[in-house]
Amino acid sequence: MAKRVQLVLNQDISKLGKLGDLVDVAPGYARNYLIPQNLATHATPGILKQVERRREKERQRQLELRQQALEQKAALEKIGSLQIAKPLGENEAIFGTVTTQDVADAIQAATSQEIDRRGITIPDINHLGTYQAEVKLHSDVTAQVNIEVVAS
Repeated sequence: MAKRVQLVLNQDISKLGKLGDLVDVAPGYARNYLIPQNLATHATPGILKQVERRREKERQRQLELRQQALEQKAALEKIGSLQIAKPLGENEAIFGTVTTQDVADAIQAATSQEIDRRGITIPDINHLGTYQAEVKLHSDVTAQVNIEVVAS
């Protein structure tokens, strides 16, 4: 059986690893696919140092993003409740529903911070009243926002 080869991945590869990971692969896989496609490079001491520096920069960037998310969470919790006006039908039912884009627009109007609508989770809103929305700002930072649906 042939000796395994150590490589450093240049990009994410399904079922093998992520960018910068040190992997052991078969020599044929390395020689015929990974290296010619520029998906990986041989693991030398210099490249391992570069990978370590890149990981440290990424870790610092993630810490900075988390800190920004915590600041956004504090700003969102400080505003209290958001009002969203919708046209009213019978029995206090609104026309249409309140969407995540409506919530994102209301947050931007209230705090002048742009929030990605894909990170907002709301219940089905078909009537007037107060509802709770969950805004995911970071992988481990989530804020709760009260939404008050009023008649326009």
